[in-house]
Amino acid sequence: MLRFPDGTQARVNGLVEILADLHSQGKEANQETAEEIINRLEAGKNYIPSSDRTRKEFAHVLLKEYQEYLRK
Repeated sequence: MLRFPDGTQARVNGLVEILADLHSQGKEANQETAEEIINRLEAGKNYIPSSDRTRKEFAHVLLKEYQEYLRK
C-alpha cells in the first residue's frame, strides 16, 4: 500500500516483485528508476493517473518505497 504525504493510500499490484527485480539488477534509487517502476506498474494493469503532477507524486512515493526496500 502506497501512502502519499496528504494521507491518501493506493493499492498497487506487483510492487514488491518489481522492487526485488530492480534490486537484483543493481538499480540505484533515482528518478530514472522511479519512472521504470511507474512504467512496470502500468504494464501490470495498475492505474496511474496521467497528469504530470500526479505522476511526479507517484514517482516521489515510489522512490521512497524503493529506498526503504534497499535499506532492508
